[in-house]
Amino acid sequence: MNDDSAKPLDKIFEQFLASPKIIKNRDVLRPTYVPEHLPHRDEQIKKIAMILAAALKGGTPSNLLLYGKTGTGKTAVAKYVLKHLKQKSVETGLDPPLISYINCGIVDTNYRVLAQLNKSIGVEVPFTGLPTDEVYHRFVEALDTNSKLMIIVLDEVDMLVKKSGDSILYDLTRINSNLENARVSIIGISNDLKFKEYLDPRVLSSLSEEEIVFPPYTANELKDILTERAKLGIYENAIAPGVINLCAAYAAREHGDARRALDLLRVAAELAEREGASQITERHVKEAKIQIEADVVTETIKGLPLQSKLVLYAIYISHARSTTAVMTGDVYAIYTELCKELHIEPLTQRRISDLINELDMLGIVNARVISKGRYGRSKRIKLAVSRKLIRNLLEDDPRFQKISKFLSD
Repeated sequence: MNDDSAKPLDKIFEQFLASPKIIKNRDVLRPTYVPEHLPHRDEQIKKIAMILAAALKGGTPSNLLLYGKTGTGKTAVAKYVLKHLKQKSVETGLDPPLISYINCGIVDTNYRVLAQLNKSIGVEVPFTGLPTDEVYHRFVEALDTNSKLMIIVLDEVDMLVKKSGDSILYDLTRINSNLENARVSIIGISNDLKFKEYLDPRVLSSLSEEEIVFPPYTANELKDILTERAKLGIYENAIAPGVINLCAAYAAREHGDARRALDLLRVAAELAEREGASQITERHVKEAKIQIEADVVTETIKGLPLQSKLVLYAIYISHARSTTAVMTGDVYAIYTELCKELHIEPLTQRRISDLINELDMLGIVNARVISKGRYGRSKRIKLAVSRKLIRNLLEDDPRFQKISKFLSD
């Protein structure tokens, strides 16, 4: 790169360096940061600590299941207590437990979970290619070479079960019967309050020996969390009055989601920083909200399975064609047309109704059941996000180029 082409970049970097200081520590403003103090989670911290304390006397703690909606502090509290358990073990001259943290939203197959567990104790297995039973036996043999306790944290365990079933949980919850020296304790973390409905009763009784529910944060509790993080992550006097309150109020509407609150504050700070503002203002928060919502919807829609995308197409097209309310039957009729064009076997109308419910849960559509008298019940369906955004995302999917003719307004 020659000097001339680098000059515009130099100007951007110099402007950034010369702008007022807003963000002191970016990492502190991320949801993954675990602070030294977790406000409004004392009760959950104490309960988890009392269960895991058995490890300090050589015992095997009960398996534990943590429930709550996204952003209610489950992961942060689990990591916080485990960190202090390891510290206390070292202080008292005990062997600290081995801790393996697995995000099942990413590591979402039985094979990959077992491969990750092997890796956490220094055993390398190929990314693919071995029978799952073989990977499990390698883990058991390697773990049992010492008498340590291993605590396995399966975060977003509901994602693993929905994709790959509960066979891995069945094996892990019974692993102690195959161990002579080592012991295993499991902490499952779920954002889905109906998670237990997906489990075999035998797995359920073993996994959920102890259960702890994390309620959503209130607006005032979110305000306290943001205030503490802002002290650590943002320079003094760089936040205008009302910013913290607005972030907390927006996140409280999202089921008390602390992650959303922190994301709002961080993105608002970044927007203020980029424009060279001296303070984060409520305007920056409102702009951050729009940006985050667009990003979330984009990632959600991109990650939808094929059939769910087809249903969303059908809803979009139904709205484009109709001036009246869109009902389940309308959507299903267009959905079957799309399937025919793509040479895909259509699902039943009942299954499509389930997929519409899932889109509703994701916040992409609003589906309200209405009574049609002696004609039974149906759903009235509305798009909950920008039609333009949906159209752009759907048209970008190369699998659906054949059916672009359906997308004309």
